[in-house]
Parts: sequence; structure tokens; C-alpha cells
Amino acid sequence: MKFLKVTLVGLAAILLMALWVGFAGFVSFYGWWMKPVAPEGDADGFLAVASRMIDEEGKGNAALILIEDGETAGSVFADEALDIDDMTVFPTASFSKWMAAMAVMTLVEDGLVNLDAPVSDYLTRWTLPEGEFDNDQVTVRRLLSHTSGLTDGLGFGEYTAEETIPTLEESLAHPRASSGEDVRLAVGQEPGVFAYSGGGYLILELLIEEVTGEAYADYIAQRFFVPLGMEVSTYDFLGEVPHASANYDAEGNEQPHVQFASAAATGLSSSARDLSRLVKGTMRERRGFPLSPDALAEMRKPEAFVLGAPIWGLGTILYAPTRNGEDFVFGHDGANDPATNVTIRINPETRDAIIVLVTGHPRLASEIGGEWVLWQTGVPDVLSTDKALRSAVVPALAGAGIILLLVIFGARALFFRRS
Repeated sequence: MKFLKVTLVGLAAILLMALWVGFAGFVSFYGWWMKPVAPEGDADGFLAVASRMIDEEGKGNAALILIEDGETAGSVFADEALDIDDMTVFPTASFSKWMAAMAVMTLVEDGLVNLDAPVSDYLTRWTLPEGEFDNDQVTVRRLLSHTSGLTDGLGFGEYTAEETIPTLEESLAHPRASSGEDVRLAVGQEPGVFAYSGGGYLILELLIEEVTGEAYADYIAQRFFVPLGMEVSTYDFLGEVPHASANYDAEGNEQPHVQFASAAATGLSSSARDLSRLVKGTMRERRGFPLSPDALAEMRKPEAFVLGAPIWGLGTILYAPTRNGEDFVFGHDGANDPATNVTIRINPETRDAIIVLVTGHPRLASEIGGEWVLWQTGVPDVLSTDKALRSAVVPALAGAGIILLLVIFGARALFFRRS
């Protein structure tokens, strides 16, 4: 009988500890164990922390602009020895996709593209290969939100300065993957489920060219760069662009600039000043922004989910709900080898935003962006799930230890009293 009681007490202790650990892990996604780096509303305090992170962790170049209520509130530039400023041109990696998504939305607003039409309705120069799934389910909406069923997972590989960039059709037929693997653009799963696809944006690049009859870079310049005063933004090879950031690896060693075959997926280069003009355009602070507020709001509506959580809109990452819970902090990150990292995040509720461009660290911009989202909303962003879970380790272990001690002392008291 005593053995049975001890066993039951032990099982109860294990159950209670498991429940607590699960609870601690669950509430970590709501920021219970995380503390913002500065008090709410303290822009100077946040900027000081971000500057310190760049100084301590950065091994290359960096540019940061903080926007508060639609106005520039501060900036950080490194390395000053290389004359980095708000006009220095950085590669933006996959942030390029957000620009491509907005370009698609201009065609939607112009009545030239239907979001729910099969993308094949607009293509003549290339077609999706046939497979076991219905290609007509590959709609423009699903390509924008990475729910098209494409399973390429690109990651575009770079081309050296000496190589000739393939045509758009050649890239669609044989894309160069950053993994070095042989990747094929085809529908590999039932459309409607999230699976990140760089190849989907290569297809959207073709859509823009076919619908407009213009080269992709020319259309972006006409609709965005010129009217917004984005003076140095370009899809040209960065090695030939004046006042370009150096290209560093994670150890701080300078590397040659490279080219990418997909302008829409990863080919945009821009400066902090130009991107601040783009961001302020989304807040209607700059005339000439080509999208209406309704179109921008449509891009922030959840389209893709993971474990029931909304993570993606139409070309935008949904980082976290705003404090009032009625909207999302949105934008896009980007990362490329050897160590390029970019984030642009906007809080439509407060009209605050952050722009971080980094070479020489593969995660620093996203880490600063994550701290900014926590500071803005009180909850971790969707790219900080690992950090959120790590924040639960100490509370989970401490709580489990307290439960174990309480059970042990309670059981001893019970047994001694009965004996």
C-alpha cells in the first residue's frame, strides 16, 4: 500500500511538472518571460540599445533608421571609417519580395490582374510543368502568400561578376539554388498550405513583365522609385553601383559582390534613406505612393498560417499583432550569403517603423527587428520563436523544482503524520 501511495505521488508530481513546463512554454509566445530592451515609448533608449548591438556584434557595415509617428527619430551607421550613411546602397536580399508584392498589387488595383485567377492565365513565355496537382489552383494570391503548393524552397544562388545572368525563362526552367541542389519549379503539394517559395516570386516577376510589357526593373522604377524619390535604389550589379556597402562574411572578411538571377525575389539594392521614403509612403506621408490604403490593408490580412497562427499576408510577414489587436506589425526580412541581413518592419497602429541593413552578420538585422517588435507590442515576433522558448527555460525549471519540493515535503508530512 505504501509503495502504491509513493507511486501515485510520484506520478502526480510528474504530471504537475509537465503541465507547468507546457504552460511556461505556451505563454512564452505571449512574451511572459521576455522584457523589452527599453520602456514603452522610449525611442532614445531603444536606439541606444540597437546602436550597442551593432557596435558589439556587427563585423561589417550597418545602417539603421528609426521612425516614430511617421518621422525619422534617429539613425545609426557603421562602419564610419568606410563613410557609411543613409545613402549607402545595401543588398536587401528577400526584402525584394515585398517590393515585388506591392508591384503586383498595383496591377490588381489597375484591374489588370485578378488575385484569385490562375497565374497561368497571364503567362505565355513559360508554363508550370504538369504534375499530380491542379496547376489552376496556383493563383496570384497563393504565390504572394507562399501557399501555392510550390515546394522549391529557393534560396537563389549567386552568380559571380564574370558570369552572364540567365534570362528569366532560363531561370524558371533551371534555377540556381543557394543549397547547390538541383531544384525544379513545380507544384509538389496541395495548394493552400504554407511553404516558402522563392520560385513563386520568380513566376510573379514574369507575370509583371507579361502584363505590363515592360522589363521588371523598369516597371518598379516607374511606379515606385521615381515618384517616391528613391534616388539610388537599383537592380544593377552592386559591384558597379557608386557608394555601395562592402560585402562581408560573418568573420568580417570582405568578399566580392555577387549577382542574382531573380530581381523580384532577391535582386533589389537600396539605401536607408530610400527605404525610409518607401516606408513613409505606406503611411501616406509621401505623395506619389502607388497603392491605396485599402490595398495596403489587404496585404496585411492573414493568408498563411502555421499551427493556427497567422504568419503571412500578401507578400508581407505578419510579425505580431499590434497592441490593440486589430492589425499586424508587417514588413519583410531578407538574408543572403555570406552574411547579408535586412529587416523593414512597420507598425500601422503607431506609424512607427524600423529599417536595418547589415552586411557582416547573418542575423543581426532580424535580431534588432525582433527587439523592436517586442518593444512595440509586448510580444515576440514570429521569427523569434526560438528566443521565446529559451526565455521559458528558467521559469519552467524553477517552477518544476518548486512543484517537486512541495510534493516531496507534502508527501513526507502526510506519511509521517500517518505513521
